[in-house]
Amino acid sequence: MSLAANTLASGANPLDQIPQLRREHGATQLIADGVPFLIRGGELENSTASSSAYLDTVWPKLAATHLNTVIAPVYWQLIEPKEGVFDFASVDHLIAGARRHHMRLVLLWFGSWKNSMSCYVPSWVKRDPQRFPRAARSDGAGMEILSAFSTDNLRADTDAFVALMKHLRAADSKQHTVLMIQVENEVGMIPEARDHSAAADAAFKAPVPAALTDYLAKHKDTLAPALKTAWRTHGFKAGADWDNTFGASPATDELFTAWTEGRFTGAVAAAGKAVYPLPMYVNAALIRPGKLPGQYPSGGPLPHLFDIWRAAAPAIDFFAPDLYFPNFVEWANKYAVAGKPFFIPETGRVNGDEMGANAFYAYAQLNAMGFSPYAPEFLAPHDAEAIGKAYDAISQLTPLILANQGTGKMIGVRAPAQFDGTADLSPQQFDFGDYVLTVHFKEPAPISIGAKGETGIPGAHGGLIIQSGPDDFWIAGTGMIVTFAVRGGAKETAGIDSIWDGRFVRGSWVPGRNLNGDDDNQGRYLRVPAGQFAIRHVRLYRYR
Repeated sequence: MSLAANTLASGANPLDQIPQLRREHGATQLIADGVPFLIRGGELENSTASSSAYLDTVWPKLAATHLNTVIAPVYWQLIEPKEGVFDFASVDHLIAGARRHHMRLVLLWFGSWKNSMSCYVPSWVKRDPQRFPRAARSDGAGMEILSAFSTDNLRADTDAFVALMKHLRAADSKQHTVLMIQVENEVGMIPEARDHSAAADAAFKAPVPAALTDYLAKHKDTLAPALKTAWRTHGFKAGADWDNTFGASPATDELFTAWTEGRFTGAVAAAGKAVYPLPMYVNAALIRPGKLPGQYPSGGPLPHLFDIWRAAAPAIDFFAPDLYFPNFVEWANKYAVAGKPFFIPETGRVNGDEMGANAFYAYAQLNAMGFSPYAPEFLAPHDAEAIGKAYDAISQLTPLILANQGTGKMIGVRAPAQFDGTADLSPQQFDFGDYVLTVHFKEPAPISIGAKGETGIPGAHGGLIIQSGPDDFWIAGTGMIVTFAVRGGAKETAGIDSIWDGRFVRGSWVPGRNLNGDDDNQGRYLRVPAGQFAIRHVRLYRYR
């Protein structure tokens, strides 16, 4: 019996406790089975889930890395090999494997776009360009990208996506293994900023749709600065063509692409949600410094295009960055808009320690619902071990993290880096009630003989701080020194009453060592060593 038949036979209410997004204390959290859920994810390499036999060899590696959620593709070309004939065996095998290993899934719809290209469309679409037209370059040459102006293209993608959502509703509406859906993958246009097919050129020369200009007028005060400037420069026009509304430039070409591809993607999402309303998002390939639209995937859900995408695709719940750049803190903050859902579906190209530090920062500072290194099944042993240690600590801390997101009692710490990887190791100060906590990424010189000390802290630097009482703190992460002071120039001095390492076991704190003497520089600071992801419980006191 199929997964769908099993669920239907159970008589379950298809929408009972469906995964959803809920705002709590100003932070949006993912709710699964009625309670907040924190995704410790990993996104499978593109081809891993295409073979059931190969996928079966991967689950133990994923479990060893302390993942609780796998982000995995669903391939249009595999589920609809013939038009209107669907085969969900690969999807069912993926769901069954996740359940067998006590994990959840976020599914990626590899439909019309995968990294801006239409490489995952079925053969019957690829081989019929008359019916399923491609976008065109400015010289007239075709591209391996379906045109967003074709109703046949939209209908084919939508029909397949709706069939997938119907299957998920039948197969998973009781157990809720599947938490969210990513609609398409890195939508955009490359190597040019927009489609130059006849249909696209006609739309570009036509008036900007009133649905867009009405939205922009309604949200004029909060528009992205570049968009607002371009529109204002041309008189906040409505009813004019794209060049006369925003100016003739690659930026306007990109606005056009964002609107047209956003409308297409939003229509696909809306049709799927009408069947089974799981949370849905779109992801973005980011911009390298100095690159113009078309030199990166033009028109994707990038920060300067959020307004266009919100107008074009209201069925999309949020936008997510594929974050591979060293300047993680900068880009993550662009997507972690206050109160909006925040999720990192792909990240990598740094070592496991750096990814672990990024995860702590995202969960604690930016209220992330989840974090997901790419291709965890192919990580080098050290990187897999480091991410496993970070996820192990985050797993222990999850109840505290979820309880404190959005409350102001928790902060994430990260040494920010520039695009070239240069890190800023300046101390960072944070106010907590009566105390000021200063996080150092360089270790102070030792004062007493025998105290541990070095000129700097090697490796990654990042973590979190949670205030659990007036004098009580949980501090976790890697590569940090924390010093304590009393706020407001008081004559009192902050002292360390105690520091304990340990673990949470089934939600209860089990203390390990009492860290004193050389381990806290005779009561001067708390240390979270580099090269590991540790949890510390510290209690302070004040004296004159």
